[in-house]
Amino acid sequence: MIDLHTHILPSCDDGSPDLAMSLAMARMAVADGIHVMACTPHIMPGLYDNDGPGIQRRTEALQAALDDAGIELRLVTGADVHVAPDLAQKLATGAAPTLAGTRYFLLEPPHHVLPPRFAEFTQSLIAAGFTPILTHPERLTWVSAHYDVVERVNAMGVLIQLTAGSLTGNFGGSAQKLSERMLSEGRVDLFASDAHNLTGRPPILSKAYAAVEAALGADEAQRMFVDTPYRILADDVVTPVGGRRAVPARKRPSGFRDFLGNSMRRLFGDGRNEQ
Repeated sequence: MIDLHTHILPSCDDGSPDLAMSLAMARMAVADGIHVMACTPHIMPGLYDNDGPGIQRRTEALQAALDDAGIELRLVTGADVHVAPDLAQKLATGAAPTLAGTRYFLLEPPHHVLPPRFAEFTQSLIAAGFTPILTHPERLTWVSAHYDVVERVNAMGVLIQLTAGSLTGNFGGSAQKLSERMLSEGRVDLFASDAHNLTGRPPILSKAYAAVEAALGADEAQRMFVDTPYRILADDVVTPVGGRRAVPARKRPSGFRDFLGNSMRRLFGDGRNEQ
């Protein structure tokens, strides 16, 4: 599997605090079946002042440490980029890195407030030649009340990335239900771990892979966890699955969302404790 959203780089944001943790996270990822991982620390001016050259240096240093330790994990660069007025310019200059130098980048909106004119902002990034990947919309507290905005930007060409732990209940019932809704609509392009540590936010994809496979079949699981991430890193043209049809998304068979939710609960129980 390929994990395009992690905070495995040590000592640069709220993810791994040191090299020992980063190595342990890498070992856990490889044991889980992850063989390629993007290093995507936050870029949040004034709080996490990371930039493209710095992330590149840190990624190369961590790759060397992995190689020395015999950990067979390939790292690529990226960033968890927050909304900023000059973001298109930062992407163009490399100050905010895209994923492995491709047209694709992780875009993280504020968690609790819908940014003004967000759809127009994402359209300007697409017009500048970049493809945003909207990170974990199921965990953004404003999405339930503004789901139409997700539909709109998805139709524009923004890819949708869910967090693996959201589907399996690690982020509470609301995130799990929104994950199930987006899956039932055929709106999800890829999953990632958004790993920060070994326990609460681990680099684990296999549980969500199994859930998707059980509910939607092996082909869909392969697409979301392997094929689409691979095509992103290859800089292929990836059209959002939800954007290939008119909004609202196509209807699934009657009772599909109930079937999906039941599949999740059979695999992981009904523990939907809010976190």
